[in-house]
Amino acid sequence: MLGNIKHIARKEIYHILRDPRSLVIVFAMPVMMTFLYGFAVNLDIERITLAIIDYDQTPSSRALVDDFYNSTYFDRPDKEIDSWNPEEALKAQDAAGVLTIRHGFGEALERGDEFALGLMIDGSDNLLGAAVNAYSNGVLLKFLQDRLPPDFELPGITISQQVLYNPDLKSSHFFVPAIVAIILIMISALLTSVTIAREKETGTMEQLLVAPVLPREILIGKILPYIVIAFIDGMLVLLFAKLVFGVPIVGSLFVLAIFTMVYVATSLSIGILISSLVQTQQVAMMFALVTTLLPSIMLSGFIFPIKNMPTVLQVISHIVPARYFIDATRGILLKGTGFVLLLPQLGALLALMLVLLVVAGKKFKARIG
Repeated sequence: MLGNIKHIARKEIYHILRDPRSLVIVFAMPVMMTFLYGFAVNLDIERITLAIIDYDQTPSSRALVDDFYNSTYFDRPDKEIDSWNPEEALKAQDAAGVLTIRHGFGEALERGDEFALGLMIDGSDNLLGAAVNAYSNGVLLKFLQDRLPPDFELPGITISQQVLYNPDLKSSHFFVPAIVAIILIMISALLTSVTIAREKETGTMEQLLVAPVLPREILIGKILPYIVIAFIDGMLVLLFAKLVFGVPIVGSLFVLAIFTMVYVATSLSIGILISSLVQTQQVAMMFALVTTLLPSIMLSGFIFPIKNMPTVLQVISHIVPARYFIDATRGILLKGTGFVLLLPQLGALLALMLVLLVVAGKKFKARIG
């Protein structure tokens, strides 16, 4: 009995060793998941980009500005903010909030008069919006306490906030638009890689190759149904989000359709590339899960802010297509962001799409040839 078990176990070991791709996935997936969850899952929100417009220009107002940026909570914007149209900075994602210090702040601080600072918050990210509000009030309170002797009453300096795009800071308005990206990449990349691998596994790919069709015709015929399926799923999610969760659709659906087309093409090219590298459906699914679904959830800003991640993960996130599509969907649906402001995201998606299509097409032709 033990001898039979030993022979069967030895046979199974040989099978495992003869499939190095599966072996790599089996050992690489736990390491990759531990790495991603250990570093990317970070609920501590720090270094938020905050724009400050100081109209007062007094020593007190400048000291308050320094306190904001010297804290661990806020960073200065990379670009100069247009003081006449500060909301544009929120739409372009140049800042998560804009603090306005009106004229008279210094005098109100000296006299102990009531005075309100203005704070405009981007509410499309409910967690980030809540953090901007809480941290701003905390920095202001410490600023006031540091400038008064003990037991003195604090001046009536407060922050009057205005939350844009998602006034109630509903989490559904933040998550639901991003779910479109996850569903599209799952349908496009995962199912495309599986369907071509299935043809190889069942031996029907050879039948297609001897038919009077070109390799590119096989490729196009294979991916067209999934383009249609992906668009239908995307529309269903948007309809469901609007009717059930009340997610607003402020921007242009035509612009959203352009981004969806490019994103689907990028996801399909990933599926084709995976299918050209593997022979079985099981390995194709595992590859697709590791290379698309997990990075799209963890490294795209879907849940956790990219800025809070280690530098290595921030660099890797630049090759995750969902990062750019999620930025676009949230901007279009919640903020009404125009096409011009979203050109950087579109350019990045187009670049990824072209590179992946070229590589996937060459790999597919070389493999079937």
